[in-house]
Amino acid sequence: MTEFQPSIIVHGGAGPIKDDSLAARLDGCRAAALAGWEILRVGGSALDAAEAAVIVLEDNPLFNAGTGSTLNSLGQVEMDAAIMAGDGLRAGAVAAVTGIKNPIALARRVLEDGRHVLIAGEGAALFARAIGFPECAPASLIVASEKQRWDNKHGTVGCVAFDQNGKLAAATSTGGVFNKLPGRVGDSPLIGCGTYASRVGAVSCTGYGEAIIRATLARDAVQLLQGGSEPSEAAGLALANLAELTGSSAGLILIDSRGRVGYARNTTHMPVCYVTLGSDPKTAV
Repeated sequence: MTEFQPSIIVHGGAGPIKDDSLAARLDGCRAAALAGWEILRVGGSALDAAEAAVIVLEDNPLFNAGTGSTLNSLGQVEMDAAIMAGDGLRAGAVAAVTGIKNPIALARRVLEDGRHVLIAGEGAALFARAIGFPECAPASLIVASEKQRWDNKHGTVGCVAFDQNGKLAAATSTGGVFNKLPGRVGDSPLIGCGTYASRVGAVSCTGYGEAIIRATLARDAVQLLQGGSEPSEAAGLALANLAELTGSSAGLILIDSRGRVGYARNTTHMPVCYVTLGSDPKTAV
């Protein structure tokens, strides 16, 4: 008999959406949440579900992750990603990587390898080649609209999942901020900043990375859960702390150790979709 009721939530990045793509972004979040949910529904792990959901988002050119990532100051794609399992605090991350279609899958391999938590730049490329991880032409990740507009594309994508065994996982992936300096690393691959999971809760963040790093936003949200806050309350309080300390905006999604979902933003938009046992997918902005 199942002891825990699984749940999953994904986000498609925080910030203003200036075009008419909101409905399509919500559809993309729904597809990602359902991909992860299918794994949870049949007893699969939270870690597998979180990775699968983020891969769907990375493959969708609407989102700033994987294919469709924004461009740095040299007109190149450099991506960050992290994945973390709440049990044992196992984590894997990659930063400033290029030529990788799904950075979250490479981050998962770093986790499974176990020697390091974060591998960056050329070191990540060497690791990928050493394990036979498929690479792609860097130009294939640049979508025509991004190249033509060379405009600010907000966000990061992320997923948090809770499985039937009561285990939590978080995964986050991003192309970073527009026009960033080559080699810039944001909050997404930094454990405790943009991504965190423990036995208490799991969190994926999105927003202004430099502020999220300074406030260790993901870890702050989990500490609030540990202090007794409800999931949505913890998310809101963590964002209030961020705003007070840095004056910046962000969004985050989380799940607690009972499988309860929470999310919050202090930006104009953050497309979200979540699924819990016995309910249809629910979306929010």
